[in-house]
Amino acid sequence: MAEFDAIVVGSGISGGWVAKELCERGLKVLVLERGGPIDPAKDYSDTEPPWERPHFDRLNPAEKLADYPIQGNVYAMRESNKHLWVKDSDHPYATPEQKPFTWYRGYQVGGRSLIWGRMSYRLSDYDFGANKKDGTGIDWPVRYAEISPWYDKVEEFIGVSGMKEGLAQLPDGKFLPPFEMTCAEKEFKQRLEAKWPTRRLTIGRSANLRVATEEQKALGRGACQARDMCFHGCSYGAYFSSNSSTIPAAERTGNLTLQPNAIVHSLEYDNTTKRVTGVRYIDALTKEPKTVTAKMVFLNASALTSALILQNSATPENPRGLANQSDQLGRNIMDHVGGPVMWATLKDFDGKTVYGRRPTVSYLPRYGNITETDQDYQRGFAYQVYYQQIGWSGKRPGLGAAFKEQNRTPRDWRIALHPYGEVLPNPENRITPHKTKKDQWGLPLPYIEATYGENEQKLILAAYDDAIEMFDKLGLTHVQAPKREDVGVSTPGSYIHEMGTARMGNDPSQSVLNKWNQSHEIDNLFITDGAFMTSSATQNPSLTYMAFSARAAHYAADLLQSGRL
Repeated sequence: MAEFDAIVVGSGISGGWVAKELCERGLKVLVLERGGPIDPAKDYSDTEPPWERPHFDRLNPAEKLADYPIQGNVYAMRESNKHLWVKDSDHPYATPEQKPFTWYRGYQVGGRSLIWGRMSYRLSDYDFGANKKDGTGIDWPVRYAEISPWYDKVEEFIGVSGMKEGLAQLPDGKFLPPFEMTCAEKEFKQRLEAKWPTRRLTIGRSANLRVATEEQKALGRGACQARDMCFHGCSYGAYFSSNSSTIPAAERTGNLTLQPNAIVHSLEYDNTTKRVTGVRYIDALTKEPKTVTAKMVFLNASALTSALILQNSATPENPRGLANQSDQLGRNIMDHVGGPVMWATLKDFDGKTVYGRRPTVSYLPRYGNITETDQDYQRGFAYQVYYQQIGWSGKRPGLGAAFKEQNRTPRDWRIALHPYGEVLPNPENRITPHKTKKDQWGLPLPYIEATYGENEQKLILAAYDDAIEMFDKLGLTHVQAPKREDVGVSTPGSYIHEMGTARMGNDPSQSVLNKWNQSHEIDNLFITDGAFMTSSATQNPSLTYMAFSARAAHYAADLLQSGRL
């Protein structure tokens, strides 16, 4: 007899949602997490500002070189929160020469939900229909109307602040009151929309609580204090994470068992029934192998790791891995492609400043091939829009009291445009188990092959050209941007939005999952992390992972409780 009704592999953004929904449906659920437990009192570092820490909370250069050569480059990593990121020296992976891939990871209960950027945008029918429209990849098996109620459910539970804009390419949601734009952003927005009515600047839609509901308070969450310390863990529970929200919700049902330090490497499979029967894992501390059983399994280990687990589960009947008759498992790795951050100065706001440190940016949604057509590229790009007020600077002349007084006076405001572009699915971008190299637990190293193509290059050059034109025509000065001939694309993986390795589709010969995130071949196997994505869109994808996870969990619970699974 199975030990559990369901096993969920991974406790991050998607795994936490699956656990919550299944537990609330009355199922006995085991969550396996390869990282260790988290104690906010000891593991969060949000109580002391960086300027009061040694070396302004910067990572030691020698330690970065030895242990964090990849993770140490992520914008959110500090000396005080380095334990929320993996040590590269402990968790290596391999890539072909001349094809780098940047894989940022956090192994602990809650996964990367503790260190994500919290941008929460819905996909639209432009995104769900894009592959079919231009003949790239395969068609999504769903459209926006099917997912919209699940977006509603997720947004109301996690708390997403934002402004309704009525844009078809960026559907509105169930929003908390928005954070306020600065005076410079408001002026930039006014000039932008007067010059280009096809473009719209909005405040970022962020999973930070502006106001806590009674349900959120019952889980121990409080309102955002606008400290911008989110990457250190939030003692107020004000931003959404598995640890502040979905895991406590699952725990209060009495149906959750949480097992940290469990490195899942493969699934048990019964070739007679064509079902998975359990999960094999290694105790991270003792290296003891263990097996647990369940009636169904959800993989939420991350897009790359979930694909590896199924590939490592190969059998004589399934030599390329479980659920892989289509040969699409591990293929079609997507991220978002980025370009340079381009800054310019907005004059006439000297002496004006803001209070607090708002935890979100502004956002200029995609317009290319939507409101502005006849572009020479497929799909499009969006911009995250940053602001900065030039204040303290050690480069100003002077000494003593006069120097300090000068630095107390706010100076010019700057606006930055940072493009995020859509990456097209490509079956040659893939992850496989390394044929010879193994990690300290005896498991094959991940081997990642991914490059960007001509369309990604075109997107970033177009985004660069548009940014320079906007700065020029909107009257901004002192532009800081590379020369056009020096503009390149980001390294795959560096935008931390890995997806696509077990895509969903209608045709089992071309896809791994059906429209319910259920394996075409193994009916008690589901995958709801980023692996299921059929195209990448331009929007940050985490909200979509959560919506599909909640939807799939309810579908699976219906099947189990009706006796069909």
